[in-house]
Amino acid sequence: MSSNLLNVFKRLNITAATQIRLCSSVSNVVPDNREISVTKKEWKFPPQYTKPREVWIENLDTIEEKKLGLFELHPLVYATVPRIDLIHRNVEWQKKYRWVSWAHTKTRAEVRGGGRKPWPQKGLGRARHGSIRSPLWRGGGIVHGPRSGKTHFFMLPFDMRIHGLTSTLSAKFAQDDLHVVKDLELPTEEPAYIIDLIESRNWGPSVLLVDDTDYAPRNITVATDNLPHVNIMPVYGLNVYSMLKHDTLILTHSAAQKIEERLLIHLHSSITEQQMKFKLSQV
Repeated sequence: MSSNLLNVFKRLNITAATQIRLCSSVSNVVPDNREISVTKKEWKFPPQYTKPREVWIENLDTIEEKKLGLFELHPLVYATVPRIDLIHRNVEWQKKYRWVSWAHTKTRAEVRGGGRKPWPQKGLGRARHGSIRSPLWRGGGIVHGPRSGKTHFFMLPFDMRIHGLTSTLSAKFAQDDLHVVKDLELPTEEPAYIIDLIESRNWGPSVLLVDDTDYAPRNITVATDNLPHVNIMPVYGLNVYSMLKHDTLILTHSAAQKIEERLLIHLHSSITEQQMKFKLSQV
Protein backbone atom coordinates (compact mmCIF):
# COMPACT_ATOMS: atom_id res chain seq x y z
CA MET A 1 0.00 0.00 0.00
CA SER A 2 2.81 2.41 0.88
CA SER A 3 4.62 1.65 -2.39
CA ASN A 4 1.46 2.50 -4.33
CA LEU A 5 1.21 5.84 -2.55
CA LEU A 6 4.87 6.62 -3.32
CA ASN A 7 4.27 5.83 -6.99
CA VAL A 8 1.30 8.18 -7.01
CA PHE A 9 3.39 10.96 -5.42
CA LYS A 10 6.12 10.42 -8.02
CA ARG A 11 3.63 10.67 -10.86
CA LEU A 12 2.25 13.90 -9.42
CA ASN A 13 5.79 15.31 -9.02
CA ILE A 14 5.26 16.01 -5.33
CA THR A 15 8.54 16.71 -3.56
CA ALA A 16 9.47 15.67 -0.05
CA ALA A 17 8.99 19.22 1.23
CA THR A 18 5.47 19.24 -0.17
CA GLN A 19 4.77 15.90 1.46
CA ILE A 20 5.99 17.25 4.79
CA ARG A 21 3.80 20.32 4.31
CA LEU A 22 0.79 18.14 3.59
CA CYS A 23 1.41 16.03 6.65
CA SER A 24 1.80 19.11 8.83
CA SER A 25 -1.45 20.60 7.51
CA VAL A 26 -3.28 17.38 8.30
CA SER A 27 -1.83 17.27 11.79
CA ASN A 28 -3.12 20.78 12.49
CA VAL A 29 -6.66 19.51 12.18
CA VAL A 30 -6.16 17.33 15.24
CA PRO A 31 -6.96 19.28 18.43
CA ASP A 32 -4.30 20.22 20.95
CA ASN A 33 -5.66 17.82 23.57
CA ARG A 34 -5.05 14.31 22.35
CA GLU A 35 -7.84 12.84 24.47
CA ILE A 36 -10.97 13.69 22.50
CA SER A 37 -14.18 13.26 24.44
CA VAL A 38 -17.11 11.93 22.44
CA THR A 39 -20.44 12.79 24.02
CA LYS A 40 -22.49 9.59 23.85
CA LYS A 41 -26.17 10.08 24.47
CA GLU A 42 -28.96 7.78 25.49
CA TRP A 43 -31.88 8.91 23.39
CA LYS A 44 -35.48 8.31 24.35
CA PHE A 45 -36.03 7.54 20.66
CA PRO A 46 -32.74 5.96 19.46
CA PRO A 47 -31.99 5.86 15.71
CA GLN A 48 -33.04 2.60 14.10
CA TYR A 49 -31.79 2.55 10.53
CA THR A 50 -28.95 5.08 10.38
CA LYS A 51 -25.99 5.83 12.59
CA PRO A 52 -25.75 9.01 14.66
CA ARG A 53 -23.88 11.89 13.07
CA GLU A 54 -20.90 13.40 14.87
CA VAL A 55 -19.95 17.05 14.90
CA TRP A 56 -17.06 18.91 16.51
CA ILE A 57 -17.75 21.19 19.46
CA GLU A 58 -15.86 24.41 18.72
CA ASN A 59 -14.87 27.41 20.81
CA LEU A 60 -15.45 31.14 20.48
CA ASP A 61 -12.93 32.48 23.01
CA THR A 62 -10.06 32.48 20.48
CA ILE A 63 -9.76 33.38 16.82
CA GLU A 64 -8.03 30.07 16.11
CA GLU A 65 -10.43 27.18 15.96
CA LYS A 66 -10.10 24.58 18.71
CA LYS A 67 -11.86 21.22 18.81
CA LEU A 68 -13.24 20.62 22.29
CA GLY A 69 -14.83 17.24 21.63
CA LEU A 70 -17.29 15.32 19.49
CA PHE A 71 -21.03 15.58 19.87
CA GLU A 72 -23.58 13.11 18.54
CA LEU A 73 -26.55 14.33 16.52
CA HIS A 74 -29.72 12.36 15.92
CA PRO A 75 -30.08 11.47 12.22
CA LEU A 76 -33.86 12.04 12.20
CA VAL A 77 -33.29 15.71 13.05
CA TYR A 78 -29.94 16.59 11.49
CA ALA A 79 -29.48 13.98 8.75
CA THR A 80 -32.87 13.38 7.21
CA VAL A 81 -33.55 13.65 3.47
CA PRO A 82 -34.29 17.35 2.80
CA ARG A 83 -37.73 17.98 1.37
CA ILE A 84 -37.39 21.05 -0.83
CA ASP A 85 -41.16 21.28 -1.26
CA LEU A 86 -41.72 21.45 2.51
CA ILE A 87 -38.97 24.05 2.91
CA HIS A 88 -40.63 26.14 0.20
CA ARG A 89 -44.06 25.85 1.83
CA ASN A 90 -42.62 26.95 5.17
CA VAL A 91 -41.00 29.99 3.56
CA GLU A 92 -44.24 30.96 1.79
CA TRP A 93 -46.18 30.50 5.02
CA GLN A 94 -43.80 32.73 6.97
CA LYS A 95 -43.90 35.42 4.28
CA LYS A 96 -47.69 35.46 4.04
CA TYR A 97 -48.78 35.25 7.65
CA ARG A 98 -47.20 38.65 8.37
CA TRP A 99 -48.27 40.27 5.08
CA VAL A 100 -51.14 42.78 5.22
CA SER A 101 -52.25 44.38 1.96
CA TRP A 102 -53.07 48.08 2.37
CA ALA A 103 -54.32 48.62 -1.21
CA HIS A 104 -57.69 50.39 -0.98
CA THR A 105 -60.30 51.49 -3.52
CA LYS A 106 -63.50 53.46 -2.94
CA THR A 107 -66.99 52.25 -3.71
CA ARG A 108 -69.69 54.46 -5.26
CA ALA A 109 -70.83 55.40 -1.77
CA GLU A 110 -67.37 56.68 -0.80
CA VAL A 111 -66.45 58.69 -3.92
CA ARG A 112 -66.97 62.44 -3.57
CA GLY A 113 -69.90 63.93 -5.48
CA GLY A 114 -72.74 62.34 -7.43
CA GLY A 115 -75.49 63.19 -4.99
CA ARG A 116 -78.22 64.07 -7.52
CA LYS A 117 -79.55 62.43 -10.64
CA PRO A 118 -77.59 63.80 -13.64
CA TRP A 119 -80.72 64.17 -15.87
CA PRO A 120 -84.34 63.11 -15.81
CA GLN A 121 -85.26 59.49 -16.17
CA LYS A 122 -87.40 60.07 -19.29
CA GLY A 123 -87.89 62.61 -22.01
CA LEU A 124 -84.34 63.37 -23.18
CA GLY A 125 -83.64 60.12 -25.00
CA ARG A 126 -80.53 59.52 -22.96
CA ALA A 127 -79.51 56.45 -21.01
CA ARG A 128 -80.87 56.10 -17.51
CA HIS A 129 -78.39 57.06 -14.75
CA GLY A 130 -78.87 57.79 -11.10
CA SER A 131 -75.39 59.14 -10.20
CA ILE A 132 -72.25 60.30 -11.94
CA ARG A 133 -70.26 58.25 -9.40
CA SER A 134 -71.65 54.96 -10.67
CA PRO A 135 -69.00 52.35 -11.58
CA LEU A 136 -70.06 52.88 -15.22
CA TRP A 137 -68.75 56.45 -15.17
CA ARG A 138 -65.21 57.65 -15.34
CA GLY A 139 -64.20 58.80 -11.86
CA GLY A 140 -66.87 56.64 -10.31
CA GLY A 141 -66.60 53.94 -7.71
CA ILE A 142 -64.76 50.63 -8.12
CA VAL A 143 -66.60 47.32 -7.99
CA HIS A 144 -64.89 44.44 -6.14
CA GLY A 145 -61.66 46.40 -5.77
CA PRO A 146 -59.04 45.76 -3.08
CA ARG A 147 -59.96 46.91 0.41
CA SER A 148 -57.28 47.88 2.90
CA GLY A 149 -56.33 45.73 5.85
CA LYS A 150 -56.60 42.43 3.99
CA THR A 151 -54.50 39.73 5.65
CA HIS A 152 -53.09 36.68 3.87
CA PHE A 153 -52.76 34.65 7.07
CA PHE A 154 -53.14 30.90 6.93
CA MET A 155 -51.92 28.13 9.19
CA LEU A 156 -49.53 25.51 7.86
CA PRO A 157 -50.18 21.99 9.17
CA PHE A 158 -48.11 21.09 12.20
CA ASP A 159 -46.32 18.13 10.63
CA MET A 160 -45.21 20.28 7.69
CA ARG A 161 -43.69 22.81 10.08
CA ILE A 162 -41.82 20.07 11.95
CA HIS A 163 -40.48 18.43 8.78
CA GLY A 164 -39.57 21.85 7.39
CA LEU A 165 -37.31 22.41 10.40
CA THR A 166 -35.67 18.97 10.12
CA SER A 167 -35.17 19.40 6.37
CA THR A 168 -33.52 22.80 6.79
CA LEU A 169 -31.30 21.62 9.64
CA SER A 170 -30.26 18.57 7.61
CA ALA A 171 -29.48 20.71 4.54
CA LYS A 172 -27.36 23.08 6.63
CA PHE A 173 -25.51 20.17 8.21
CA ALA A 174 -24.90 18.46 4.85
CA GLN A 175 -23.51 21.69 3.36
CA ASP A 176 -21.16 22.18 6.36
CA ASP A 177 -23.03 25.36 7.29
CA LEU A 178 -24.04 24.12 10.74
CA HIS A 179 -21.55 24.41 13.62
CA VAL A 180 -21.86 23.60 17.32
CA VAL A 181 -20.02 25.74 19.87
CA LYS A 182 -19.60 25.31 23.60
CA ASP A 183 -21.21 28.66 24.49
CA LEU A 184 -21.42 32.27 23.29
CA GLU A 185 -18.83 33.72 25.67
CA LEU A 186 -16.39 36.14 24.02
CA PRO A 187 -13.22 37.61 25.54
CA THR A 188 -14.01 41.09 24.20
CA GLU A 189 -16.93 43.20 23.05
CA GLU A 190 -15.20 44.61 19.96
CA PRO A 191 -17.03 43.99 16.66
CA ALA A 192 -13.66 43.47 14.94
CA TYR A 193 -13.22 40.26 16.95
CA ILE A 194 -16.43 38.78 15.51
CA ILE A 195 -15.46 39.85 11.98
CA ASP A 196 -12.01 38.26 12.27
CA LEU A 197 -13.56 35.12 13.77
CA ILE A 198 -16.00 34.76 10.87
CA GLU A 199 -13.30 35.34 8.26
CA SER A 200 -10.79 32.93 9.80
CA ARG A 201 -13.34 30.11 10.09
CA ASN A 202 -14.96 30.73 6.70
CA TRP A 203 -18.37 31.47 8.15
CA GLY A 204 -20.77 33.85 6.63
CA PRO A 205 -21.10 36.34 5.18
CA SER A 206 -24.25 36.19 7.35
CA VAL A 207 -24.34 34.21 10.60
CA LEU A 208 -27.22 33.19 12.87
CA LEU A 209 -26.32 32.39 16.49
CA VAL A 210 -28.83 30.28 18.44
CA ASP A 211 -28.76 29.77 22.22
CA ASP A 212 -31.14 27.99 24.56
CA THR A 213 -31.90 31.10 26.62
CA ASP A 214 -33.12 34.64 26.08
CA TYR A 215 -30.17 36.17 27.90
CA ALA A 216 -27.08 36.18 25.71
CA PRO A 217 -23.69 37.16 27.21
CA ARG A 218 -23.01 40.88 27.22
CA ASN A 219 -19.86 40.77 25.10
CA ILE A 220 -21.51 39.05 22.16
CA THR A 221 -24.60 41.27 22.26
CA VAL A 222 -22.48 44.43 22.23
CA ALA A 223 -20.14 43.07 19.55
CA THR A 224 -22.99 42.12 17.19
CA ASP A 225 -25.15 45.17 17.88
CA ASN A 226 -23.86 47.09 14.84
CA LEU A 227 -23.36 44.04 12.62
CA PRO A 228 -26.57 43.57 10.62
CA HIS A 229 -25.34 40.30 9.12
CA VAL A 230 -24.82 38.64 12.53
CA ASN A 231 -27.95 37.92 14.57
CA ILE A 232 -28.73 36.14 17.84
CA MET A 233 -31.91 34.14 18.38
CA PRO A 234 -33.30 32.00 21.23
CA VAL A 235 -33.96 28.37 20.48
CA TYR A 236 -37.75 28.70 20.63
CA GLY A 237 -37.66 31.28 17.82
CA LEU A 238 -35.74 29.11 15.36
CA ASN A 239 -37.53 28.97 12.02
CA VAL A 240 -36.95 27.93 8.43
CA TYR A 241 -36.93 31.44 6.95
CA SER A 242 -34.25 32.74 9.34
CA MET A 243 -32.03 29.70 8.78
CA LEU A 244 -32.21 30.12 5.00
CA LYS A 245 -31.65 33.88 5.19
CA HIS A 246 -28.30 33.33 6.94
CA ASP A 247 -25.43 31.44 5.34
CA THR A 248 -24.09 29.86 8.53
CA LEU A 249 -26.01 28.49 11.50
CA ILE A 250 -24.19 28.39 14.86
CA LEU A 251 -25.82 26.38 17.65
CA THR A 252 -24.63 26.22 21.20
CA HIS A 253 -24.22 22.78 22.72
CA SER A 254 -27.30 23.20 24.91
CA ALA A 255 -29.36 24.64 22.03
CA ALA A 256 -28.55 21.68 19.78
CA GLN A 257 -29.68 19.32 22.53
CA LYS A 258 -32.92 21.19 23.17
CA ILE A 259 -33.79 21.37 19.45
CA GLU A 260 -33.16 17.65 19.14
CA GLU A 261 -35.26 16.73 22.18
CA ARG A 262 -38.28 18.81 21.17
CA LEU A 263 -38.30 17.72 17.54
CA LEU A 264 -37.91 14.04 18.46
CA ILE A 265 -40.89 14.29 20.81
CA HIS A 266 -43.05 15.79 18.05
CA LEU A 267 -41.82 13.30 15.45
CA HIS A 268 -42.79 10.33 17.64
CA SER A 269 -46.02 11.58 19.19
CA SER A 270 -49.62 11.60 18.05
CA ILE A 271 -50.96 15.00 19.05
CA THR A 272 -54.00 15.19 16.78
CA GLU A 273 -56.44 15.15 19.67
CA GLN A 274 -54.49 17.78 21.60
CA GLN A 275 -54.46 20.05 18.54
CA MET A 276 -58.19 19.89 17.84
CA LYS A 277 -59.08 22.59 20.37
CA PHE A 278 -56.46 24.94 18.87
CA LYS A 279 -57.49 24.48 15.24
CA LEU A 280 -58.69 27.62 13.49
CA SER A 281 -61.72 27.75 11.24
CA GLN A 282 -60.35 29.10 7.96
CA VAL A 283 -63.68 29.09 6.13
